[in-house]
Amino acid sequence: MTASSRALTYGGARLEFDVLRVPRKTMEIAVHPDGRVVVKAPLDAQDEDIDERVLRRARWIRRQQAYFDQFRPRTPPRQYIGGETHCYLGRQYRLKLVRGERSAVKLSRGCFWVTCRGDGQPDEVRRLLWQWYSERAHEKFAESYEHCWPHFSRQGLPRPTLKIRRMKTRWGSLSESGTLTLNVSLIQAPRECIDYVITHELCHLKHPDHSPAFYRLLEEVMPDWERRKHKLELSLI
Repeated sequence: MTASSRALTYGGARLEFDVLRVPRKTMEIAVHPDGRVVVKAPLDAQDEDIDERVLRRARWIRRQQAYFDQFRPRTPPRQYIGGETHCYLGRQYRLKLVRGERSAVKLSRGCFWVTCRGDGQPDEVRRLLWQWYSERAHEKFAESYEHCWPHFSRQGLPRPTLKIRRMKTRWGSLSESGTLTLNVSLIQAPRECIDYVITHELCHLKHPDHSPAFYRLLEEVMPDWERRKHKLELSLI
């Protein structure tokens, strides 16, 4: 297999795509949830033929990218000031700022109590709160992973390594090298939505694309996945 990147102009805008040359007879174009376009082509396919096929499918590609774009994380802008609300596991908590000798974040009595050594500047409050989110994400995501994994373990699939980081456009991803990456912002969503994202990504162990077979497996493992997906889409708007 060989891989390369190409770009064309369509409708006055740049259309980028990756080309994977693999042992196959036909050409296939896929749009991934992050908007990435991947073309699987025969080993002897000419660049001109690939470009022609992409241009013929360009309108469909743009529609697919627009469809996935509407589901990207979109938390409202936060100012990190007292009285503002922030989510944790699907619930809203009011932000209370306290001045003290030690910086800390505590969740108590329906509020985030953020203690700052200084005067509680928004940048410092943001740093402390997201540090707290990251710590909780490592704990809660690991619990969800343990809950979701048994079904896939019984199928003899290799267990991915769990990684947590800030992601701009995705809730999660599964790499070919075997890393399950989750967006730390997912800690703001309900637990059942966290389970959905993990299960969705683990289904890619058997089906890397979003083929009918992928959705059949997802339906088998999590029959109410569509309800959870919809809840996730609405939870952080």
